[in-house]
Amino acid sequence: MNSVPSVVAARSRARQVAEGVIVIHETAPAGYPWLVLRNGAAGADLVLQSDDDNMSRCALEGWLTLEATHKLFEKIGADFDALAETATRRDFVPVPLHAAVSVSIKNKLRFDTSKNVLGLLRGTSRSDECIVYTAHWDHLGIGPAVDGDSIYNGAADNALPVACMLETARAFTKLRTRPARSVLFVAVTAEESGLLGSEYYAANPVFPLVKTAANLNYELFVPFGRMKDVTIFGYGQSELDDYVADAAAEQGRYVIEEPFPEKGMYFRTDHFSFAKRGVPSLFIKGWTEHAQMGADWTRERVLDFWANTYHTPHDEYDPQTADLAGIADDAKLFFRIGYRLSNEETFPVWRDGSEFKEIREEAMANAE
Repeated sequence: MNSVPSVVAARSRARQVAEGVIVIHETAPAGYPWLVLRNGAAGADLVLQSDDDNMSRCALEGWLTLEATHKLFEKIGADFDALAETATRRDFVPVPLHAAVSVSIKNKLRFDTSKNVLGLLRGTSRSDECIVYTAHWDHLGIGPAVDGDSIYNGAADNALPVACMLETARAFTKLRTRPARSVLFVAVTAEESGLLGSEYYAANPVFPLVKTAANLNYELFVPFGRMKDVTIFGYGQSELDDYVADAAAEQGRYVIEEPFPEKGMYFRTDHFSFAKRGVPSLFIKGWTEHAQMGADWTRERVLDFWANTYHTPHDEYDPQTADLAGIADDAKLFFRIGYRLSNEETFPVWRDGSEFKEIREEAMANAE
């Protein structure tokens, strides 16, 4: 899962003619410690090549710890806490800090190529329409050593979800009758660098997005065991919630919205590349209540994962402790939802109030 907000922030500020953007990191709302940013920034900063050679990007992008930010504001005689409180309001007006900064940057540029890997199961009666399954295959590789280990395996983020997507694809190939719609499986690259692979696909789709019924994204499956819940990130956004509820009921599970919405997880992984272009998109998993150990135990395990495992070498598969039963349930859930979507004649829609509803409706109207 992508943990670096500067890419989106930089593009937003660039549209406002900002020279640079510095993201102030706070552990609680981000959901991960400063160590995660340090680890993720150890290697090259990857970006998609654009028509203007990325000249529309901000010249400076970076992060500061909250502690360093307080020290900086103290030096220029400004009250950071007071300013931060007003900055959360819609009527906020930028405040000049009467401070200057001098920055010198030396970059070494390299042009390279990475790959999205696609697999297609062609539909029967409506093969020009599709559903898209996604899971990102990249992680951080080799980075700063933690407890003597510098290999960032990325088991939960995102090898196990990729394995689930492959098993979903295998299940579709075993059907006696192929679904009406085409089913596309996309292992996307460079999610950890700013959703680059899914961004590229969504901008250059194999099937037009107006012919794409939905995106189902596999992301960050932790091997904690069987769960009673199916947590929907971005709950209330679209009719896909109803598809999840029906499939969950078949497994004897209940649906719940994400327990930490302030972390913005719906906007931090590959389905967002589809959602912001209007395609109804789904990000779900068992995440809230373990079938035997309960909700409090699960919450502690999840918080511990964010603090000590996420984007560190500790995210590795241990056959002695991993319990894959819950992940298998989630894979079956993804198959059931996708199978239903692949055979319907209608498209799921965004609910009233969703920021993506108007985008979809406009795209569909222009396609008529």
